[in-house]
Amino acid sequence: MKRDTKRTSVFTRRALLMMGGQAAILGGLGVRLYQVQVQEGERYATLADDNRISARMIAAPRGRILDRHGTVIAGSRINWRALLVAEYTNNVPQTLENFSRIVPLSEYERARIERETSRRRRYIPVMVREFLSWEDMARIGVHAPELPGIVVDVGTTRIYPFGDRLSHIVGYVAPPNEADVAEDPMLALPGLRVGRAGMERFHEPVLRGRAGSVQLEVNALGRVIQELDRREGVQGEDITLTIDAELQQIALKRLGDESASAVVMDCRNGEVLAMATNPSFDPSVFNSGVSQTQWREWTRDRRTPLINKATSGLYAPGSTFKMAVALAALEAKTASPFDRVECPGHYDLGDTRFHCWKKHGHGMVDLRGALRMSCDVWFYEIARRTGMDRIAAMSHRLGMGVLLDMDLPGQRAGMVPTRSWRTKQGRIWNIGDTIVSGIGQGYVQVTPLQLATFAARLASGRAVQPHLTRKLGNAIQPGARTEDWPSLGVADRSLQAIREAMWQVVNDPGGTAPLARLPDRTWQMAGKTGSSQVRRVSREMRESGKFDSEKLPWEFRPHALFVAYAPHDQPRYALSVVVEHGNAGAAMAAPIARDIMLATLQRDPANRTEPPARVAQADPPPTGPRDVIR
Repeated sequence: MKRDTKRTSVFTRRALLMMGGQAAILGGLGVRLYQVQVQEGERYATLADDNRISARMIAAPRGRILDRHGTVIAGSRINWRALLVAEYTNNVPQTLENFSRIVPLSEYERARIERETSRRRRYIPVMVREFLSWEDMARIGVHAPELPGIVVDVGTTRIYPFGDRLSHIVGYVAPPNEADVAEDPMLALPGLRVGRAGMERFHEPVLRGRAGSVQLEVNALGRVIQELDRREGVQGEDITLTIDAELQQIALKRLGDESASAVVMDCRNGEVLAMATNPSFDPSVFNSGVSQTQWREWTRDRRTPLINKATSGLYAPGSTFKMAVALAALEAKTASPFDRVECPGHYDLGDTRFHCWKKHGHGMVDLRGALRMSCDVWFYEIARRTGMDRIAAMSHRLGMGVLLDMDLPGQRAGMVPTRSWRTKQGRIWNIGDTIVSGIGQGYVQVTPLQLATFAARLASGRAVQPHLTRKLGNAIQPGARTEDWPSLGVADRSLQAIREAMWQVVNDPGGTAPLARLPDRTWQMAGKTGSSQVRRVSREMRESGKFDSEKLPWEFRPHALFVAYAPHDQPRYALSVVVEHGNAGAAMAAPIARDIMLATLQRDPANRTEPPARVAQADPPPTGPRDVIR
């Protein structure tokens, strides 16, 4: 009996201990459940959502670039792409190996992806492949379980509807490099592009916009179930340019296959209406990457398609520079419009002879006659009287040999030398340097944009600055009115003498540019021809009577130039044309300028709010004498 009582007592104690242990465990579980469910419920709900919801940043749509009439010249289109989010995979190299079996990746691409993945935060997507086809996306979807971390996404890519016809103005975009990302981590977003040239580069901060975000529900394998929320980024601002895209095409068509440039400006406010450079390149190639073959083709082309000749090409202005020399002389009172100089076909200074382009000379000429017939001797003498420093000062005032205040990167200043500049080179400026500068040769170098600005300032009498931006968003930019630009500070009588002489160059029977004459007599153009040598022509070659520049190899022929404005009585448009190694400004550049100016006057883009219908090209006027080369 005692043994049974003792046995019952032991069982009871054991049961109580077990029950107490169970109660303690259940109590602990209850407390923990209370902590998880009540006290830390929000935290664990957030962690659960983090496993279920994938949040990613998305690049904002890039702003558009429009011409003055609203035509899109740089826009965007849909781009399907594959991204890699490193935090969703434990083995990036294996994921890439699996992906490359579906969509082949080169060793360079795989190395680039692994490098970017290691350098960025793991939640930032890395571009694996862009421009996927529907077949590519279907294969990726079927093999999704084998591709942890791979996400198919839709973004945008840059398109240029006008291709190579506006590339030097608009520029292009390209993927950001490591230095860009180090400066701004937001540039690491997949699909984001940065401007590398032209207006894309100049207005990069405005065009880029601000990034957005998207929340996606994913399963345990990381496959997207549905999109939960999307906050689009703030699209970049649209940029409206001063360019007339149709006029740009007309100018390029007229340049043909020549290595040349043409600039058309509104001479009242400096708006650039066309800036054509030939040859050119397709800017969309830079968006996806330039092949080595294409790059070699561009860099080996002696016509330099990658260079914007209008802003970066440097040329001796030749006889187009003579108006600057004459204006400097008139303002310094070292010559008057009526000063006459005899031209026997050469100008002797000591033992050195400087030739006029016309072998037997022009006889006695004054300012108007010297410009009309492009007499070199008159300008040799006037340059000697005036001095290089005065000529340079006037040239700078007229926009040559200086950096213009323009909204386009890559512009070059050119050179209109001074005596002090020569001294800094360790050489002495001599009178011979001044004489050759008097006809736009020697050290003088300018850009076609500067020549167009030069013509616009002569026509308007104001220091207009060329510019390409008309609107940022809906805000019209300053400089749209003539009165926004200061006066040149040059006497009206001096400017008028130059303008009358330029009118005679084109419209007088003895002028050097009869091929520039407009067929519609209600519009009359004033202009000046120029031919600038690229190699020295010796005295013996000139006097032999056998020298013919047209028989020289292309790279040794003179450049052909023409500057002009129209209408003469109420100047509205100014232009410059430079044909590399075109030989004769009168025969080559002047007819091109005539046709471009005629199209400009017919379209009249500066006075329209909508683009006009395509204009028919008028028949060219009767050809004049072909032996005039200046």
